[in-house]
Amino acid sequence: MRGIARVGFEPRLEVSAAVRWSHTVLSVIGALLCGAGLLDAAGVDPWAAYGHMARAGLLGSYALSDTTVKATPILLCALGASVAFRMRLWNIGGEGQLLLGAWAASAVALKLLPTSAPWWLMLPCMMVAGAGAGALWSAGAGALRAYLRVSEIITTLMLNYVAALWVAYFVFGPWSDRGFPLTPSFPASANLPRLADMADRWPSLSGLTVHAGVLVAVGAAPLLGWLLTRTRWGFELRVLGANPSVGRLAGMSVTRHAVVAMALSGALCGLAGMCEVSGVVHRLQDRFSPGYGFTGIVVAWLGKLEPWRVVVVSFLFGALLVGGKEIQPGGVPQMLQGLVLFVIVGSEVLLRYRLVVRRAGENAA
Repeated sequence: MRGIARVGFEPRLEVSAAVRWSHTVLSVIGALLCGAGLLDAAGVDPWAAYGHMARAGLLGSYALSDTTVKATPILLCALGASVAFRMRLWNIGGEGQLLLGAWAASAVALKLLPTSAPWWLMLPCMMVAGAGAGALWSAGAGALRAYLRVSEIITTLMLNYVAALWVAYFVFGPWSDRGFPLTPSFPASANLPRLADMADRWPSLSGLTVHAGVLVAVGAAPLLGWLLTRTRWGFELRVLGANPSVGRLAGMSVTRHAVVAMALSGALCGLAGMCEVSGVVHRLQDRFSPGYGFTGIVVAWLGKLEPWRVVVVSFLFGALLVGGKEIQPGGVPQMLQGLVLFVIVGSEVLLRYRLVVRRAGENAA
């Protein structure tokens, strides 16, 4: 007589690349289906809306240009988040680190260097300042976590508001341009070059807003991948993230790696702020970021913390932001981002465990 079937979960001993890709694709499909239901409830044809978003964000040189501009800060923030997440440090402060990086880069362009400084001096100094400010902002939270066991989730989240108010003070106060919530424009040497700047020689580039910051962001991905997979520091970071007790027994310093990982995470986010004010806004202004730091968290999870996957997902989310501006009701891109994160986190159990069906009395293999 057959026993009663029992359904349960058992841990996966190994997660293959096919399973990871399937999880990513199905997560996006699940989020889009949930979003379709919400759009339909709001009286919007979801498939027409999705089609319009795809055309606005992916079809044509201008659409691809705008999408790449949006993807640049998202990619840097996602790479930053993935570094901290590798060690199970939950850096939720990418937005604040981006703002501080933008502020520091603006300080170099407006206050520290003369307007006559050449670009080869101005831009590297702005990058160093932006990355350094983001690193210091994040390393403080890492030190509190490492030495005092203060939750980095709380500290990094709260520091976002501090950074926003810090920037607001300067753009409304001492750096304000004629009382407006923005600074004067940067000198020309402080602006990252854009394709549109070469329209005099190649007219077809006119109107294309892609700037050199995309080279910084895309270049950071393989560099970070090499650092995480080919160096001793990256190996120790992954070991401590998987099992801190084993790392301690092997002589690895948890405190040092926590501070360094958080600092590197913040540096990448700060660099995103520099690229945004130098390549797009050309000045520091209030609320110039629509939440790139928070979007980077979603992208990092969807990219499974792997830099080359994060590049692809960042571009897709850039298209989502560009295409979402063209449809109503407003807030659709943010809704879809939230749904993607919800589905990813909710279905993470299927990535770590597999569904099994056994007969009563049947032992696990």
